Amino acid sequence: GAVGVYSHSSTLGFEAIFAGHKPRIFGQPFYAGWGLTIDQDAPARRERKLTRAQLFAAAMILYPVWYDPNRDRLCEIEDVIASLAAEARAWREDRRGWVAAGMKPWKRPHLSKAFRGMKFTRSPGRGSAAKSVTWGMRDAPEGTWRMEDGFLRSRGLGAALTPPLSLVLDRPSLYFDPSVEGELDRLIANSGNLPLAEIERSERLTGKIHRAELTKYNISGEMPEISDSSRKILVVGQVEDDASVVFGAHEVKSNVELLAAARRESPEALILWKPHPDVEAGFRSGAVPEDRVAELADLSLSSVSAGAAIDAADEVWTISSTLGFEALLREKPVTCLGMPFYGGWGLTNDLAPKPSHRTASPTLAGLAHACLIGYPRYFDPRDGRPISPEDAVFLLSEGIEMPPVNRALAWMGSLVAPFRSRA
Repeated sequence: GAVGVYSHSSTLGFEAIFAGHKPRIFGQPFYAGWGLTIDQDAPARRERKLTRAQLFAAAMILYPVWYDPNRDRLCEIEDVIASLAAEARAWREDRRGWVAAGMKPWKRPHLSKAFRGMKFTRSPGRGSAAKSVTWGMRDAPEGTWRMEDGFLRSRGLGAALTPPLSLVLDRPSLYFDPSVEGELDRLIANSGNLPLAEIERSERLTGKIHRAELTKYNISGEMPEISDSSRKILVVGQVEDDASVVFGAHEVKSNVELLAAARRESPEALILWKPHPDVEAGFRSGAVPEDRVAELADLSLSSVSAGAAIDAADEVWTISSTLGFEALLREKPVTCLGMPFYGGWGLTNDLAPKPSHRTASPTLAGLAHACLIGYPRYFDPRDGRPISPEDAVFLLSEGIEMPPVNRALAWMGSLVAPFRSRA
């Protein structure tokens, strides 16, 4: 916001150059005398004129040695910038503090580490300088932030009490509600304005995710051999009472209907049925009877990793599953019978009407940047420290040990929950 910058030799004068200033310098700092400053007494030996890019390359890329404490290795400046950006974002968003309502007891220790000083209450309210947040789509006053798991979550299921290493914050609604334009919609729509460096970062990140075979939950499981040469359609099951179905479904609202639609549309294809891992584990609703699976699918991929299932398929059918987004990252054709966060942008075959606010035509790299870099926040699950998306991919690919959950606290919470909801 300054109209001019004056300095003796402060590094702030160097930073001012990249903010568009030509600062007046009264000392002899390293950045003076190169034609980018107004110098009172520059060193006579500096006769060459530099561009801002040349000065930056010398001072920030060629001269320093950069170190990554998260992975205990030497690194490039881009890795340092990504880590510092995660810390700066956490400070900006958390400095007023948070008051969280409706958080299950087992989640609270992790959230209190990730959002320093987060306080917990039964119901969201007003009148506090702190920002109010609630989990999911619970009833909350206007202006309350909503929290959900990110798209690179963990090694293990949330229903099995595995804490997440990514979380998203949005308002007035969340990413799975297509009826309202939220923060993710705006990030995707504006991704065409991203600088080239951020697009290249997105492409590098998605390449690492694919090579490491990472998905939202990263459940391992071998893919059976498939000798059939027919076109292979992966049909992705979901938790039928999950918010992504409740808000994102259109005419098809159940897994049986989804399977039947895929079979009806492609009677000659090899249908691969992939049930949701929470449903497989018996935690959530949405199981398809075995006789219906035998009737509508050619092969059931129970206990198979999502990455292996996607790689084996030629295309993917889903209502609104995040696995459809993971298939897009692997450049597989995706047909959506509902309207997920990645649908309606021209990158999927949409059988449901798209929201009127989705008018942009992002690239796949732009979509990935919004969903994996701009929207979520990532945390080291061991201490809650903010980390970059690249660090999150590293931790997941290395198979980091997640901290133990206080299962006694979770059990007590499950006992109290029915009485609280009745009250």
